[in-house]
Amino acid sequence: MKWNIRHLRVFLAVTRHSSVSRAADECHLSQPAVTQAIAKLERAFALPLFQHMTQGLFVTPAGETLALRVERALARIDTATAPIAPRLSSTATTSQLEALIAVRELENFSLAARHLGLAQPTVHRAVSQLESEAQKPLFKRSAYGLRATRACQALADAAQLAFAELDQAVMELAELAGREVGQIVVGALPLSRAYILSSAIIEFRKTRPNLLIRVDEGPYSELLSGLRRGEVDMLIGALRDPVPIDDVTQTELFTDDLILVAGPDHPLVGKPAITLEEMAAFPWVVARNGTPTRMLFDKLFDPAETQVSLVETGSMILMRQLLRQSNHLGCISRLQAAAEVDMGLMVPLDFDLTLTRRPIGLTTRVGWIPTRGQLALIDKISQAAAE
Repeated sequence: MKWNIRHLRVFLAVTRHSSVSRAADECHLSQPAVTQAIAKLERAFALPLFQHMTQGLFVTPAGETLALRVERALARIDTATAPIAPRLSSTATTSQLEALIAVRELENFSLAARHLGLAQPTVHRAVSQLESEAQKPLFKRSAYGLRATRACQALADAAQLAFAELDQAVMELAELAGREVGQIVVGALPLSRAYILSSAIIEFRKTRPNLLIRVDEGPYSELLSGLRRGEVDMLIGALRDPVPIDDVTQTELFTDDLILVAGPDHPLVGKPAITLEEMAAFPWVVARNGTPTRMLFDKLFDPAETQVSLVETGSMILMRQLLRQSNHLGCISRLQAAAEVDMGLMVPLDFDLTLTRRPIGLTTRVGWIPTRGQLALIDKISQAAAE
């Protein structure tokens, strides 16, 4: 849905005053313009947002739902634009902010235009209009492309979170109308993909068959960035200690520990009381540097003291194949490897790692208000974790 920011401000003014004329005065518009803006919003959602009474216009449940989301979205934009230019919050359009976000991400006008499906001059003009209102450049040219200024970064981040909030409004109003619209984006770390998420999605689908679920995979740092920008709704996997940054919050679901594994034909399989010295003689498949699993592995084999041959990967498939086709050993979450162990594709070694327990859970944005659909999926994730 393409949002008109001015119409949203008009909508909030009507909710505050319960009056078209007073909203028109506040927004410096004619009364017919205010009426037209409200009518467009109601047509877009196919729901009445106001009850028309002799005393004025009073918000319906749908209007209250939309007002909460719009207030949160516009507050983000207003906070980010205030240090840049006083009038920017009232003049910036959705198209301009979308262009700003794309150029910030891709650092090139042509690439941003291709991403948005627009002509390059259109994107350039949109960013130039923002810079003209700001009376300062929002990008600096470098040998590597366009680099966003600090103010530009803050505005682009705020706009992305505002658009995510408005997307949630679309989902919530569709639910009030008995429809399923939008998507839920889950950032999934390896353990959640192998153990939790499939069970949760299967149960979720029994009551919500049409709502799109998108599962994003990648390194923790990338998924965390997506979460903070509003591109990801929730992140599932090993929690960090301490919390990586103060604008996210972590909720523990359960704990898991690590196991050391080998292929079924490895010479250490079945050997009792294996020592670290014996295992150090073999090459290893381990998680990427900086992950909780890797930090626990490094406590076993201190890189400064023990020379161990390593392959770093987050791919279960690659680990399985290396273990099957060679004498590599692996260090992995017990639950993540459960299916492979059950099928005999990996065999746990006789080495005690009970002290490697770490919390597994959800990471979300501070202040995030999930929709009913998002809450339903979180509930199914919690149930799967409990089981």
